Amino acid sequence: MKLALVVPGGVDRSGEFRVIPVLLALIERLARGHEVHVFALQQEAVAGRWELAGATIHNIGERWTRLRAIAAIRAEHRRAPFDLIHAIFSGSCSLVAVTAAKLLRLPSLVHIAGGELVALHEIDYGGRRLWKGRLREAVILRGADVITAASAPIIDALQALGLKAQRVPLGVDLQAWPPLAPRTRGATRARLIHVASLNRVKDQPTLLRALAVLAETGLEFQMDIVGVDTLQGEMQRLARQLGLEQHVHFHGFKTQRELRPMMEGADLLVMSSLHEAGPLALLEAAVAGVPAVGTAVGHFVEWSPAAALAVPVGNAPALADAIQRMLGDEELRLRVAATAQSRTIREDADYTALAFEAIYLRLLGDTSHVSDCTG
Repeated sequence: MKLALVVPGGVDRSGEFRVIPVLLALIERLARGHEVHVFALQQEAVAGRWELAGATIHNIGERWTRLRAIAAIRAEHRRAPFDLIHAIFSGSCSLVAVTAAKLLRLPSLVHIAGGELVALHEIDYGGRRLWKGRLREAVILRGADVITAASAPIIDALQALGLKAQRVPLGVDLQAWPPLAPRTRGATRARLIHVASLNRVKDQPTLLRALAVLAETGLEFQMDIVGVDTLQGEMQRLARQLGLEQHVHFHGFKTQRELRPMMEGADLLVMSSLHEAGPLALLEAAVAGVPAVGTAVGHFVEWSPAAALAVPVGNAPALADAIQRMLGDEELRLRVAATAQSRTIREDADYTALAFEAIYLRLLGDTSHVSDCTG
């Protein structure tokens, strides 16, 4: 098959910075058995083209991005026809993918991977905040042949809109991020980790306030916060105001190679998001043998209480209580870690690639074979 994938970015030339690891894992596996062209809307400001993970990346760049992306797909289709078009993320990606598919009379697939279906007005986030976004999603998603999403809460949100969807989690590459058995805590001081960009959706104020509650109880802990700071030091200032200087360390962006030893050294992943389709950090922690506590979004909803502990969104005291519960019960912590790891390994990057390929073949009416996209 010749496949067109439409993505917002996450496919940098370096293969290491400004990338989405699960997306690269999917592309690499699909490219083992198919010709894959990835149309990145704004990976770079200027249009360009390069090879990555066995696929050809077409970066569209700024100015009239959606129109030029549709034109680029049509131009590549004229060179050699595509079999289908697949958007990873809705919004602009699905608009490009479904429109191009309609023009070329091809099947289309849209994967919901972010905040396309939410309206968080207090932080100006979500694809359904404005009437234009709601109209676009209503029209475009109904025009797609298949809709998929990473977790059950997103499937439920789609069903509430009258849209049928299939669950396809974006799995971890176990070759690049190998499993490590859950480990008992060795030190008195608990090692916590939070992996996410510093932004409004990840709600780090709730995280920091939960940590302040823990500090007041006398719990000995260190929190490592890993992620790009988009808030210009606001969270660091809040940490100082809460008296957390001795407990919280901000590390900024880390590559996967740099992140791995930090994850392996952690006793617990803590997430505080207002919304997630995943998150990837939960899956990576699980593979590395680290259990998680977080707000009731995405996979946390699916996994709690057997494979993670989930608390209400925005509730710092509840988050602090869940952290204390996990750290205070070693049998629980190890049991949750083992269950989470088992689930994540079952739904790894190979699983994701095979699930999408099965959908492709069904759309094309070809069930006679499946290529060895997992190697």
